[in-house]
Amino acid sequence: MFIITALQRMNRGSHFRAYVLRAGDLIAPFLGVDHAWMSGPTFPAHPHSGLSAVSYLFIDSETGIDNWDSLGTQNLIKPGGLHWTTAGRGIVHEEHPAETGKTVHSLQVFVDLPPERKDIEPFPLILDSQDVPVVQLPGVKVRVPVGSFGGTRSSLNPPTDVTMLDISLDEGAELMVPVEAYQTAFVMPIFGTAAVDGESFGHNDLRLPVYPAQTTPHAIKLHAPRGSAKVMLFAGAPLSSR
Repeated sequence: MFIITALQRMNRGSHFRAYVLRAGDLIAPFLGVDHAWMSGPTFPAHPHSGLSAVSYLFIDSETGIDNWDSLGTQNLIKPGGLHWTTAGRGIVHEEHPAETGKTVHSLQVFVDLPPERKDIEPFPLILDSQDVPVVQLPGVKVRVPVGSFGGTRSSLNPPTDVTMLDISLDEGAELMVPVEAYQTAFVMPIFGTAAVDGESFGHNDLRLPVYPAQTTPHAIKLHAPRGSAKVMLFAGAPLSSR
């Protein structure tokens, strides 16, 4: 495990604040993650290409996100839901809170596309909150919007094979999360304090634990030492290793 100081705080007026992660090859195939709170329109319609832009709303969001893109997609991303925009050769999209003044608590995740898929036709993937699989263990709840955990797999079939787990821990609870060989993994605290392989991280920290790809499978131990905690765990194989 490496501990990196890679998160930066970002504010846009009083209606948008975020922790922004950009860590280069250390988190490949992920390009970046924004952990954000948004209560008003912030980003006008803007283009993406050569990657996927993924919006995941936490259950505690006060409202959803109105989504629009240049393909003609118009939909409401409700709390707990996910919208995966595969930009491919190029797409324009815009997202803003469905109700101004209410706060959206979300992640914006940027995922690289394999070289042979960077110029594909753009397309969306939509996963409603009620369709996100949930694994319930003593003191632990794991939502599986992307990838798999404990034999439970998301129905989403993204163009880049990655895992995103939304993990809630009651005070004192522990969880071992397996990571496959040749996968990078990292953990982002969302609220509370979580111990990751014995090292404590809080959601206000600018530090993150990152696990470079290994040649053998391993596991990451999560623990909530005081009070409940929530983390997101991300895993995927760097595309150069495929």
